[in-house]
Amino acid sequence: MTAPVGRIALIGTGLIGGSWALALRAAGLVSGPIAGCGRSPENLETARERGIIDTFTTDAREAVAGAELVILAVPLGAIGPVFGRMRDTLEPHAIITDVGSAKQGVMADARRMLGDAAERFVPGHPVAGNERTGAEAAFPELFRNRQVILTPDDITAGWASDRVQALWEAVGARVVRMTAAHHDDVLAATSHLPHMLAYSLVDTLSRWSDRDEVFAYAAGGFRDFTRIASSDPEMWRDICAANRDALLTALDRYMADLGELRGAIHAGDTARLEEVFVNARAARDRFLAMLES
Repeated sequence: MTAPVGRIALIGTGLIGGSWALALRAAGLVSGPIAGCGRSPENLETARERGIIDTFTTDAREAVAGAELVILAVPLGAIGPVFGRMRDTLEPHAIITDVGSAKQGVMADARRMLGDAAERFVPGHPVAGNERTGAEAAFPELFRNRQVILTPDDITAGWASDRVQALWEAVGARVVRMTAAHHDDVLAATSHLPHMLAYSLVDTLSRWSDRDEVFAYAAGGFRDFTRIASSDPEMWRDICAANRDALLTALDRYMADLGELRGAIHAGDTARLEEVFVNARAARDRFLAMLES
């Protein structure tokens, strides 16, 4: 039985952070107040109205005072500065965790900014979400049957990792652990690259001279493929910067294959085109079967 958490500091009250807070409440795992912190008083007020948080402040130092658990759910570029601001008011045994989509840079920030408290930082990434943002988008079922990746390293306290894993599992998530480097390579291919493709396609089409007609005749396939281009630009700017090397590798591999596909189209090599399409369909079918198992 997972023990409830007393005071929680939720730094960032958007879709991911807000949904985890709601899920923890729904599971009966919050026995004290949740203090929210963010840049937008309007979003913080929405979070309080929706029961995500009980109180709020725009000062991270104030938010983490007395907290047993600190959840960082802010853009990757903001995590290092937040570490620095909150370090002096952290409780001696407070656990810190995050939900960022790239891990190596965050872990380096923790070692540099948190001092001894870095051993209580448990890097995490829930592989869940959608293109909506803000406290209004949060809902408690977001993580049910979804994967959460933890990337503790050799300085991370085992008891802290176990506590964070138990809290995720208590809200219905499936937790796996891996190294930060492996996480960043895998997510560059499966999450970061697809977002780059969607953003790039929509941006390209938006600058065509006949863009109004192009969008007017776009059907469901275009809508489905480009849905993630409605995601938070600030968040994805920071992800590109934080996971640059792995993302560049993924982009280079994709661009090489795209060049080969263009060559097949130019040459009229329909056999090669069909081979690509058959392989892609079979691979996607296997992926869907994995999700359903």
